[in-house]
Amino acid sequence: MTYNSDFVISLVEPVSALAEVVDLSDPRLVRHQEQVAYIALAIAEELRLPSYEQCQIALAGELHDIGFLSLEDRLKFTEQTFEVNETYNHELIGYALLRKLDPLKEAANMIRFHHLPWNNGKGKTVNGIEVPLGSHIINLADRIAVSIDRRKDVLGQADAITERISNYSGTLFHPDAVKAFLSLSRMEYFWLDASSSYCGRIVQRKLEPLNIWLNMRDLIMLAEVFAQIIDFRSPFTAQHSSGVAATAGALARLAGFSANECQLIQVAGYLHDIGKLAIPGNILEKPCELDETEKRIMKSHVYYTYHTLENIHGFETINTWASLHHERLDGTGYPFHLTAVDLPLGSRIMAVADVFTAIMEDRPYRKGMPSESALELLDKMTKSALDPHVVSILIDNLEEVNAIRMAAQTLAEKRYHSFRTEISKSSPIS
Repeated sequence: MTYNSDFVISLVEPVSALAEVVDLSDPRLVRHQEQVAYIALAIAEELRLPSYEQCQIALAGELHDIGFLSLEDRLKFTEQTFEVNETYNHELIGYALLRKLDPLKEAANMIRFHHLPWNNGKGKTVNGIEVPLGSHIINLADRIAVSIDRRKDVLGQADAITERISNYSGTLFHPDAVKAFLSLSRMEYFWLDASSSYCGRIVQRKLEPLNIWLNMRDLIMLAEVFAQIIDFRSPFTAQHSSGVAATAGALARLAGFSANECQLIQVAGYLHDIGKLAIPGNILEKPCELDETEKRIMKSHVYYTYHTLENIHGFETINTWASLHHERLDGTGYPFHLTAVDLPLGSRIMAVADVFTAIMEDRPYRKGMPSESALELLDKMTKSALDPHVVSILIDNLEEVNAIRMAAQTLAEKRYHSFRTEISKSSPIS
């Protein structure tokens, strides 16, 4: 595969977008990771840490809870007392998901230990492994964030939170990080920023001069990791985005797209379901057909995909191809009810790739279709919903496209089982 060496994109924006959509899964979690990133970055700045380290700490803050594969576990965790008793292994899961991505490798290591208590210096190492200072900063930032009651005036809470944090200096928290926080705590702006709806934007603005830039190769790897974060929440969807990305890439090539466009549509395939991170797990994993209320909730995932990717500069084409995969030529799709005149070829390819991959997969309530039945269904959908030209490309090249899909999904399944094995063999750090 060739990569467009001229294509570059900010790492900060997709990471921030991912953090935001994950926190949409429940009103109690909204902006939590952005809030932690803001507080952690403020502490890192106060400590005058090197710019690159500040950036990695902020990125780790944005993604520190990405390892919660279950909304229920995450809510139980947030309801714990100030001293963390059970972490649900989410630090190790977050580390396992992110550690193979070079631009996030250091952030992943910070996430790995971010609930480790300082314990009078014993928290410097775990089993001979040095614990990054960033881990201790994120631990402190997380506890500050969960101490803020969003229903009340934040400045009226500042003194009590500050006193409580001070009492844990040297035991739960690194004393240097606490000292930096105490200096910040005297500033009204710090509390107002930390509790505002703008905290994510503030982090992005502060990180602009420290930004890490991704080329096309990096972007595809990042999109693959994001697909794992999306799909690994359920064994029933662990291969889906990989199958859609591979199918869309193959169809785009056969339709005459350039090599660069094929790469972009592959990224779009990996990210097309990112909005599902805002959907409760009990709906995603329901072992039978959804009821009408659940179907309405599920339909919202493409709306969240659209607005999540909309916030990433340079993703305009990727967003159009990814988030319109449930639109139909006759206007019966969702969420925008666009018609043929509004849907570019890339979006039409993505719609066919998504339907084809979905009907060929096993789901909790049905087995995957045999190829002949799948083609009959796709052909029937060309009467009003799917692009007949794209479907004809699939039919004419079925053996090749299906082999590409199956190879991608087999690899994704192996990665999923390897990931589950790694997590099951790990033991909680705290």
